[in-house]
Amino acid sequence: MNKRGLILGALLLSLAGVADLPNLALAQSQPPSSPALTSPTPPSAPPPPARLPAQTPPTQTTPADPAFPAEEGSPELTASDSANPDTPPPDPASLDGPDSVDSVNSTSTDSTPADPSPAADQEGASVTLTRKAKDGKQRVIKIVRTGLTDDTGIFASCTPQDSDPPGSPTESVFSETGPGGIQVTVDKNLIRAPLALVTQQEGGDGHIEMSAGTAQFLDEPPQGKTDRLSRCAVQADSKPAPDTVFVNQGRTNLKGKTLVYDESDGVARIDGPITFDRAPAAGKSETERLTGTSERIDVNVDNETTTLVGTVVLKNAGRVSKAARVDYDDAANVAILRGSPDKLAESVNGEEVICALVIRYNLDLNTVLAEGQIGGQFPDDGGSASSSSSLSGNPTPVPASPANSGTSALGCSGQ
Repeated sequence: MNKRGLILGALLLSLAGVADLPNLALAQSQPPSSPALTSPTPPSAPPPPARLPAQTPPTQTTPADPAFPAEEGSPELTASDSANPDTPPPDPASLDGPDSVDSVNSTSTDSTPADPSPAADQEGASVTLTRKAKDGKQRVIKIVRTGLTDDTGIFASCTPQDSDPPGSPTESVFSETGPGGIQVTVDKNLIRAPLALVTQQEGGDGHIEMSAGTAQFLDEPPQGKTDRLSRCAVQADSKPAPDTVFVNQGRTNLKGKTLVYDESDGVARIDGPITFDRAPAAGKSETERLTGTSERIDVNVDNETTTLVGTVVLKNAGRVSKAARVDYDDAANVAILRGSPDKLAESVNGEEVICALVIRYNLDLNTVLAEGQIGGQFPDDGGSASSSSSLSGNPTPVPASPANSGTSALGCSGQ
């Protein structure tokens, strides 16, 4: 090879090497190929961090997402806090009106009305008084509101407030203008009236007042009044009137004006004037209906007795019986007339007059049985009347007579 050919060949080799430099640079810029054909799966996203204390802007009203609770010790702001995050949340009691019905057992201070019971619109709202009688047994008095809605009445139970002395009672108000009224069960008697005010002691017994009247919840407690019901924002208006307190005992129905029961003696007193009637037994004539009057009815819870008190008059067919007191038991069909040495009990049936300290009157048979000091007048076989007086302690039966008479008894003054 000549010299010229050597030079030309070297030049061509040099040009070829220069042309390959870009490809070499490009090849060196690429990363080494991965042996895997697919990219590895990225790791799972970490769980979101716990929600920091909510920093609600002033315009935010949406509550915090319950899925992200606030950090302990840093309570979230509610919608009511949004205007000023530094303002503490309001007292829930201040958000409710005075007639709030959160709980029957709620307790409040003088600045916040006591919460009445929520049972104003419930059927059968009731309070039970339990008395331990002298015989050691318990006697139960139950007060029930029969209304179904608050359109006809209310039931409110006002518990003691913080400022009240320890052991203070609970005061309850029952009102019902519907036909069932407020019903109180005492011994054998079912007593009904439109309004009942009940004070229940911690021990279970207490005080009851019943009469005509109404009650209502107030928007707020009356200014200047400090009694429990006023602080509870409840107003009760008692309006006693004759024939508005009803007493039922078997076939006997009585009507009075007011009822007052107190734990001090365990007696429920129904003031009158009292009027009553007892329906005839099934199949008997209407002429055998018993009617009567008295000044008062005493229901003794301990002794389980019902007594008509004060100028008692019983009328049944032709018989008229009078006494200062009469123990009355409808189930036993008996009325026991009780007089005094100065004024004996008496029973008049036509010309027949019987006077005694005690007269047992069979209500169904219309017969009487005298006990103790006895006097009066009795028709003889010829139809004339004769008077007699006796100090015998043996019972003296006196038969009924169909005749009618208003004749005053002879020897019934007790002299």
